[in-house]
Amino acid sequence: MKAFAYLSDGTAGWIEKERPHATGYDGVIRPLMAAPCTSDVHNVAIQCLQPNRILGHEGLGEVVVVPPVTPDWRTVPSQLGAHQHCSGLITGQKLSNSEDGLMAEYALIRDLDANAARIPQGVSLEGAVMAADMLNTGLYGAELAEVQPGDTVVVMGVGPVGLMAIAGARLRGAGRIIAIGSRPAGVALAKEYGATDIVNYKEGDVLRQVHLLTQKQGADCCICAGGGDEALGQAVAMVRWGGTVGNVNYFTTYGNLPINNVRYGFGMGNKTIRGGECPGGRARMERLLRLLQYGRVDPVPLITHRFSGLSHLETAFRLMEAKPPELVKAIVHLS
Repeated sequence: MKAFAYLSDGTAGWIEKERPHATGYDGVIRPLMAAPCTSDVHNVAIQCLQPNRILGHEGLGEVVVVPPVTPDWRTVPSQLGAHQHCSGLITGQKLSNSEDGLMAEYALIRDLDANAARIPQGVSLEGAVMAADMLNTGLYGAELAEVQPGDTVVVMGVGPVGLMAIAGARLRGAGRIIAIGSRPAGVALAKEYGATDIVNYKEGDVLRQVHLLTQKQGADCCICAGGGDEALGQAVAMVRWGGTVGNVNYFTTYGNLPINNVRYGFGMGNKTIRGGECPGGRARMERLLRLLQYGRVDPVPLITHRFSGLSHLETAFRLMEAKPPELVKAIVHLS
């Protein structure tokens, strides 16, 4: 079969590979839609994959949608509530990492009944594929930040995950949502999804801007969904004493993430930092799909670029690499 994969030396391209065969609890699906992710781009750039590893962890098959995390549910870490790390750090995200991903004519899904969900009536394929990772991760950021009704929430980033973090904070009852970002397409959607204030980092120090917007008190919580190595420290600085940071940002550095000790309260500020990868599993996906089915949130506006045909997987991937200002999310209809 034809597939788009990591090749070697930080490059990605087309390969021919044997069609997968299912055994045990696993299943094979024929992907109908796939969406290249920035983490696909990062993984290729930092050369952390085996050669000929098929890319893609956002997609769906003929009747099911698959989340990016498809763990082995029979391991001890999974039983202890850490299925994202079922066999070690981030090993629950097998697609395109330790196992071939969805950018191919066929894909093997581990433990299909436990890891994939049927797409309910009334939910579009585009909505389902955006729910699998973008809504999943963004909402998880709001969960990690423990957003409560009436809270003032800062969301760092207006990419697709940040936008869904804004939607997630709104779903959980946030009163004020301060979004940090500058890309016009993202800023416009941030307002649609519930942002009450926009902070542009190009217009001055974001810590200062948030400090003034919150009457020098800080936000109740912050969802870190974008930014460089300094982002986590900024998030800690922007929440009040006793506030919570929920991080879903993928930091690719092998070095330290700086946190200002004064802003952390010298360890005595009762600030909580929680970070992690979004949950997987059928039950999680079914809950996310119900949010779409009953009109609570619509992630389809995230899609700014649409392509048709397997060959355009590379087009969409290159677009995610280039990140033009009008881009939020690209998808490929495979058939």
